[in-house]
Amino acid sequence: MELIAFYILAAIVTVSAVCVIAAKNPVHSVLWLILTFFTSAGLMVLIGAEFLAMLLVVVYVGAVAVLFLFVVMMLDVDFVELKQGFLSYLPFGALMGIAFIAEIALATFARGTAANSFNPYPGAENNAEAIGQVMYTDYLLLFQMSGLILLVAMIGAIVLTLRHRPHVKRQSVAHQTARRRKDAIRRIDVKSGEGL
Repeated sequence: MELIAFYILAAIVTVSAVCVIAAKNPVHSVLWLILTFFTSAGLMVLIGAEFLAMLLVVVYVGAVAVLFLFVVMMLDVDFVELKQGFLSYLPFGALMGIAFIAEIALATFARGTAANSFNPYPGAENNAEAIGQVMYTDYLLLFQMSGLILLVAMIGAIVLTLRHRPHVKRQSVAHQTARRRKDAIRRIDVKSGEGL
């Protein structure tokens, strides 16, 4: 039964990955990408890597693919103009495709003892617990350092995209708290029957 499920999911992943590239409409391409991620998560569940499957669905489908979809829908990008130079990159793309297929074939046919001794639950009840034990014991320093690097990258991206517009009024808390009553109120003697 697992072999049948693997072949069905692998066929869906392959077809949807080809459709991501071949779709003329960019919104359809993103929807095919979401299907590819979901079926890849199913393949991860088949090998016992539930944590990676959940991560694939939550991070990539929930954030990255939806972000792609909104960016494609919000930006009016002329994809016809982008695809005009497709034939000039075709030989390099074909070479890269052959290299990827050769790597997949090498990984498939060169199954050694490492593939047969794969244990997704090394000394733990489930896959997420095993990853947590390894990540927060053996690799805690590297995990914390990667978090700090991501924090610095996020702050840098915010600083680089922050724009100060000269004609926009900004709040000055120091100016507001230092102001006196006579500076804030102006008395005008209005004559009877006349406006300001």
